[in-house]
Amino acid sequence: MTGFTVCLVLVVAAVGLLRWRRPAWYWLIFGVALAVVRVLVRYGSVMDACGLTVPPARWRLALARATNRPIPGPRAPRILRLRPTRTGLVVRLKLRPGQDAFDIAAASDRLRHSFSMYGVTSRELRSGVVEVRMTGYDVLKRVQMPAETETRPMRVPVALRQDGSVHYRDYRAIPHALTLGATESGKSVYQRNLVAGLAPMDVALVGIDCKQGVELFPLARRFSALADNPDTAADVLDALVARMERIYQVIRAQQRIAADVPDADIAADIWDLPSDLRPTPVVVLVDEVAELALYANKDEEKRRDRIITALVRLAQLGRAAGIYLEICGQRFGSELGKGITMLRAQLTGRTAHRVNDETSANMAFGDIAPDAVLAAIQIPAEMRGLAIAGDSSGGWHRIRAPHTSLRQAVNICNRHADRTPDLPELAPFRPTLYGSADAPSPTAKPSPATA
Repeated sequence: MTGFTVCLVLVVAAVGLLRWRRPAWYWLIFGVALAVVRVLVRYGSVMDACGLTVPPARWRLALARATNRPIPGPRAPRILRLRPTRTGLVVRLKLRPGQDAFDIAAASDRLRHSFSMYGVTSRELRSGVVEVRMTGYDVLKRVQMPAETETRPMRVPVALRQDGSVHYRDYRAIPHALTLGATESGKSVYQRNLVAGLAPMDVALVGIDCKQGVELFPLARRFSALADNPDTAADVLDALVARMERIYQVIRAQQRIAADVPDADIAADIWDLPSDLRPTPVVVLVDEVAELALYANKDEEKRRDRIITALVRLAQLGRAAGIYLEICGQRFGSELGKGITMLRAQLTGRTAHRVNDETSANMAFGDIAPDAVLAAIQIPAEMRGLAIAGDSSGGWHRIRAPHTSLRQAVNICNRHADRTPDLPELAPFRPTLYGSADAPSPTAKPSPATA
């Protein structure tokens, strides 16, 4: 008996240690079975207690009275499918007549407590069908991306959502995005994951880093153009505008609008062009956009207006030409001058890491998802990388990118350096790679001709 007790104590201790140190393993070994039994056993009573049941139909009552049977009780939504996942459970429900998807969403916190799950979210799949996603543990505490993700052109898995699903940055669905975050909030790690995800794709990367290039220049082997000061950034943006105009001429020449041309063959953007004529898409990453909007004298003000005008033109017209903007900064509001609010209106995707004040959160979500503002200002300082992601549809999610060190991002970019395209418009801004045979040493003083 003593040996059995010792073994039982060791097993319980091992299970507790596993749940603490490896929650994902604990969930897959023990948590899934316990959660499925808990949901199935408690389902009817929990739905009744949460007010998610409807009275029985009149014909059922009449049939019960006619056959002298017991009166049927209230009916809960019918379970269409219950599917375990690596992070929780996915339950698909068929709503009863008179119920609404908002009822399930409003009761999500009560369902979380009743089923002893870590989190519960819901979304409407179609009329009368709601998908409820339950997470068994805190998936954002130690982010582990799934081994297999959906691969699609211009679609990058960059983070994990709170419900356990993968958060993708889909440039064809959301062409331009804004990323805000205070210092040490995880904004740079999110940007590294984005570059690392884009590196294996057939895409040109253009970087504008006015902090003397300390964030983006280590990844230079995968960039077709890099600018480390506002003057060079203005020239790069002008070159991109010229490229956009040239691509529109190519699309116009290939439209061939005639009565006998099928609708699918009419080109309206680069993705409608034949593969042999399709230009390389370009992703423009701007780090610390405020440095491009600040000025101290008249000459810098003219340069600033030139930069903002080019950014607004690319945001308004660049999607069809395959030019996408990824703008990052600590603050982004009307105090940066004219044209900023016009630019922000074109940035559909919004991501906010930890911010220092409520005004910064309002800059990101105040015009699209006001309820996400409160979630953004509640991000704790010790949870680096935790962010709120939303878009113009009003929906938002808590996400966290996996930690990617600068060395890991550099290795990925170097591994795929052969995919870096040479664009004629951006050739003068191709970064110089120190250490190559034809590149000067970073400590050597440049000659007058080189300068």
